[in-house]
Amino acid sequence: MRILFMGTPEFAVPSLRALVSEHEVVGVVTQPDRRAGRGQRIVFSPVKQAALEYGLPIFQPERINTPEVMDELEALEADLYVVVAFGQKIPDRLLQAPKYGCVNVHSSLLPKYRGAAPINAAIRSGDEVTGVTTMYLGSGWDDGDIILQAEEPIRPRDTAGALHDRLMVKGAELLRETVRQIEQGCAPRRPQDHSQATYAFKLKKEDAQVDFNRPADELDRLIRAMNPWPVAWAQINGETVRLWEGLPDHKPGAAGEILALADQGMLVACGQGSLWLQKLQRPGGKVLSGLDFANGLRLRVGETLC
Repeated sequence: MRILFMGTPEFAVPSLRALVSEHEVVGVVTQPDRRAGRGQRIVFSPVKQAALEYGLPIFQPERINTPEVMDELEALEADLYVVVAFGQKIPDRLLQAPKYGCVNVHSSLLPKYRGAAPINAAIRSGDEVTGVTTMYLGSGWDDGDIILQAEEPIRPRDTAGALHDRLMVKGAELLRETVRQIEQGCAPRRPQDHSQATYAFKLKKEDAQVDFNRPADELDRLIRAMNPWPVAWAQINGETVRLWEGLPDHKPGAAGEILALADQGMLVACGQGSLWLQKLQRPGGKVLSGLDFANGLRLRVGETLC
């Protein structure tokens, strides 16, 4: 089958590799190169790097919905468009162009967690199971007809990064089977129950703020959901400190009070229970253990973080 692939981040790379191994990928559409880091050097997207390995034609439009870009993509005469975390909304004209339509891989069990941050939302909500969905793209956001779904357990100490890495592999496997069924004419098509839809919008820095007045279990999930991006943070001694790892505990105390300092970290009281802060990072500094962090700021048991 002739396939046009659209994707940008690391999550999309295994899906591209799965398609290249079995089909003719006639082109890869990815976001334009960006400048990053202190040196502001040009950085290729992970999908572009993979496409270069295979010598595939690469397209990097600032906007995919211009007539010139759509003409160029339609001229490739692909049978199927596959979209995996591309980063731009696909216009209706392109949705209708290929013979077999436009298929998407989404990292949740739709209609739950439509939107840009479903992995983070599943961990933060305390879900025990999530998964991946392949669907036909429609005009709305993640509201198209479902083709296949596969579940993935959320482990007790999963971070968003760890879950992301498992789901991107599972998504590629599900995509491979989806395309096989489409090609054979036996792919199911099930409309979503829109009344059951929930949303996981693009994360903002304020979404990652840790408030010690909240329950410890909730803050533990927040820290794991924001790792590796945008990273949970709290105001400590007037600094915005990143919180990379924590572990909930049941010891009570006044919210924000330091209850213990040990090899396990710095134990801080929360609205309910307490939280061992195990890995922290001051602005511009290295990631430190909770004990080293406390010693560096000369924090003591009984003090209140503010």
